[in-house]
Parts: sequence; structure tokens; C-alpha cells
Amino acid sequence: MDKQAYIFIGRSGCGKGTQVKLLIEELKKQGKEVFNLEMGNKFREFIKGESYSSKLAKEIGDRGGLQPEFLAVSIWAKTITDNLKGGDTMVLDGVARKILEAKLLDTIFGFLGYKRPVVIFMNVSRKWSEDRMLGRGRSDDDAQEIKRRLDWYETDVEPVIEWYRGNPEYNFLDINGEQTIEEVHQEIMDKIIN
Repeated sequence: MDKQAYIFIGRSGCGKGTQVKLLIEELKKQGKEVFNLEMGNKFREFIKGESYSSKLAKEIGDRGGLQPEFLAVSIWAKTITDNLKGGDTMVLDGVARKILEAKLLDTIFGFLGYKRPVVIFMNVSRKWSEDRMLGRGRSDDDAQEIKRRLDWYETDVEPVIEWYRGNPEYNFLDINGEQTIEEVHQEIMDKIIN
């Protein structure tokens, strides 16, 4: 059987992290080795570092700016090339968030022999996402930060979604994220199987 990769993409607060965990549980039940990359955690680790680049990235993050593509690519590319064992099923969250990143990730899939990766688009409205993030009560979920993240999604991530949607080399799944956790998971599993 071919090696498989799953890319989760969607607005902040759409439930990607929860659905990633549920998919990984299913894959492990099937006896598959899973390589999971959650880019948000990797960036948080990186900006705690003492390097010059870490400090610059922290400054960009503190003022609400977007990190440059090369930095995201260098972090996830190194993580993948250093840790992937070969036959692993890849589950990616937060990769790729810009068109250039998506195209570079495409070269990694080709190099590593992953054919027709599955893109799981967690489709929720801006209002739904905004309400959900405000309801979480997290310190980084204030109204201004939420607006910034949702604006950034529309300018940078939506073109990536459309690139994947129109690319026949990917299996693009449009998932209704405005359902219960269980219903979303079931829809993902049903569409993966079919």
C-alpha cells in the first residue's frame, strides 16, 4: 500500500487539532506508524531559542506580524527530513499556510514517495470561527488578535486552499466543520474511505 499523507487546513478555531488527534488514533488502531507535525508548537519552541533568528521571529510574533516563508519551510522541512522513518503516515497541521510553502511541500511529497496526499479542509465561516475562539477564553484569543488571524487567513491561506482544491495530484476533502466533533470525525473517515 502507498504511503499516505494528510494535510489539515482551515481557519483558526475550526477544530483541526481535535480532528488530527482523532485521525491519529484511528490510524494507530490500524497498526500504522504516524509522523505528526503541528507547526504552531514548532514555532512556539523556535521563538524560545537563543539564536538571532529565534529572537527576530519572536519580535515579529510579538507585534502580530507574519513569519517569512523561508522560516516556516526551514522548520518543517528539517523536522520532516530528520524524523520521518520512511513508511510513516504523515499528518500535518499548520503546513502549508502560503502558496510558496504548499509548492515546496509538494516537492517533499514527491521526493519521499507520497502520492496523492489528502487535504482535509475544515470548512467553517468566519463568524463561526470568531465565536468559537472568543468562547475558548484563552489569553491569546482577544478580539484584536482573532481579527488579525482571520484577516491573515483570508489573504494568505485561502489561496493555498484553492491551489489544493484545483490540483489533481491531491485528494481534496471539503469537510463541514460546523458540526459536532463526532460528526466532523465521521465525515472525515467516510470521505477518506471513499
